[in-house]
This record gives sequence, structure tokens and C-alpha cells, in this order.
Amino acid sequence: MSKQLVAMILAGGKGTRLYELTCKDAKPAVHFGGKYRIIDYPLSNCAHSGIDTVGVVTQYESINLSRYIGNGEKWGLNGVRSSTVAIPPRQTESGSNWFLGTADAIYQNLEFLDSFNPENVLILSGDHIYKMDYAKMLETHLQNNADLTIAVLEVTLEEARRFGILSADKNGRITEFEEKPRNPKSTLASMGIYIFNYKVLKQSLNADAKDETSERDFGKNIIPTLLAKKKRLFVHRFDGYWKDVGTIDSLWEANMDLIDSMDEDFYTIDKYHFRLFSEDTNSVPQYVGKKARVTNSVVNQGAIILGEVDHSIISNEVFIDNGARITNSVIMPGVKIGKNAVINKAIVINDIEIAEDTTINIEGEKVVLVHQGGVK
Repeated sequence: MSKQLVAMILAGGKGTRLYELTCKDAKPAVHFGGKYRIIDYPLSNCAHSGIDTVGVVTQYESINLSRYIGNGEKWGLNGVRSSTVAIPPRQTESGSNWFLGTADAIYQNLEFLDSFNPENVLILSGDHIYKMDYAKMLETHLQNNADLTIAVLEVTLEEARRFGILSADKNGRITEFEEKPRNPKSTLASMGIYIFNYKVLKQSLNADAKDETSERDFGKNIIPTLLAKKKRLFVHRFDGYWKDVGTIDSLWEANMDLIDSMDEDFYTIDKYHFRLFSEDTNSVPQYVGKKARVTNSVVNQGAIILGEVDHSIISNEVFIDNGARITNSVIMPGVKIGKNAVINKAIVINDIEIAEDTTINIEGEKVVLVHQGGVK
């Protein structure tokens, strides 16, 4: 697609609802699924969609995330005609500013986009779990001669209050849009995935920057303004797995979904022939001891299991000692679990030790987060 489409991934979120998981890491850098990080999903999607230029806009605790992104080699986005660039806030002649919102993050990087002179710009979030062919979304965008195309999916009425909700006519043209409505008029939800005609995007961001009342947000400001101006806004419908993993519960649920959907497109490469690219830790093979028992679980390389594991995600370099029992849990990299420890329905943060005979969340009424300071 050459520079017909350049992607910008918004990866600067603080992720406060993930508590200790994001104390030292931006949310997109959080470990997921035993082998991956959340940012692997949008970057792998870009690679498989033929997008060769990706800017990753960082902000909060960006060091580890920027190091992980590197030059895009993990996703094959480091060739002669392709590039992946981590873009932090920077000091300019006009001063040094944090990004004030999603729209402002793109506005402050218009010079980066100008250097590629793209016809269209794909804007993504760095903290969603899904597989998607953006080339098909671009087809929708071009066929409709759209100024903006928004990827959408159906949600329940209860969920609708958490999303940007829109209505569209029979041709897919958007007629109404409301950000996180108290009383949703429909259940068609924005996924926070946009393809803009670049000229329209640039004009909109420049105008928004002059509006002192704006919150510098795509959902709250840019989209409603374009709709009011009768611009050509269309939907691109998505029917696959998608999840925003912004809370402990949703992150745990997505990991459990990974286990329960081993034969579906969420995990395999059958539907889109998409392989999820990630970092290879170059570790030793996993080892399951003679008396160990592992059922219905995902176990990554370098893990040593001497106890029992059921319906859990076991990341690389995890050690589970004799007599320990792990159920319905996500164990992140480098965790050491002592003899006879029992853990249920928990996310255990990376690189901590669980003492022998410890019991955590036996009743399992809600998901708990286990960190260096205790259990939350």
C-alpha cells in the first residue's frame, strides 16, 4: 500500500485501573497470554495488513515499551521501505508539552506524518486484544470516498455506556455519534480504530488546537465536529474477538478466553492467516515434572512445573514447586511459587516470589492481583 496508509498507535496510557501492573510499564507493555505483550496485537495486525510505516506514540513510563518496540524487527517492520518509530513527547521551539488527549497526541506529531505525505492515516489504540485486517477496512474507506471510517462492533446495551456509540444508515454512513452515553440509542460501538483522509485529519486537528474549550479527544471533539459539518463518516463492521483490557477483571478474562478459544480465530492463524509476532526470550524448553499435572493451560518456554496447574496461563521462567496448585490464574514471567502454595483466580505480577504454604483467593469470588506488597 506504499504510503497510501500510515499507522499511528496511541500507546501512552497510564492504565491506572491495572494498579501495580502499570507502576513501571505503560499499559501496552503489560504481559499477556504467557508469551506476548498487549502491543503485539496492533503491531502484528499492521504487519499482516501490509502497512509498512508505523508510529507508536508513547508517554507514560515509556522506557520499557520503547525498548521493546525497538526498530520494529519483531514484527518485520524494519525493512528498507518500512519502519517503526517510538514517538515520545518532545521539546520544541514552542515549548515542551505532554499530550493532552488522543487528538493532541496526533496533532503534536503532524510533522512526522507530513514527512510521509500519506493519503490516509490509521489511528489505533495500543491496549486492545484482537486480530484484524486493516486492508479490508481501507477498502471500505476508499469505496465510500470517506473522510473518516470507524471500526465498530455490536455490544450489549449495558456495555454501550462505556463506548462511543453511533447510528448508521443502510449504506453504513454515520448519522449520530455520542461518547459514553447515559442512555444509548444503539448498541453499535466504536472500537477506537479510525482511518482518516489525511487532509481532513490535519485540518480538523489544526482547528481543534485553536479551540480553548476542546478536550483534545477524538471521541469527544473531533468526531462530533466532523459529523456536524456533514463530512462523510462511515462504519466498518467487525465480527471477531475484541477486548479492551483496561481493568484487572478484563485482563484476566481475556487471558482465560485465550485458553478457552484455542481452536478459534482468537488464538490460531486460520481465519486471517495471522501469526502473532512477539519477542523470543531464547529460553530453555518448559519442563513438567514426573508428579506434575497440567490441564487446559498455556505454558511458555522456560517454565518449570512440579506441582498442579489447571486452566491457567504460565509465562516464561515461572517455577512452580512440588505440591503447589494453580487454578484459573495468570502467572506472569519470572514468578517463583513455593511448595504447597495454592493460588486461584489471580493475576500474579512478574518477578515475585510466593512463599510455600501460601493460600490466595481460595473462594475465588473475584479476581485478585498479587504483587510485591500483597494482594489487591
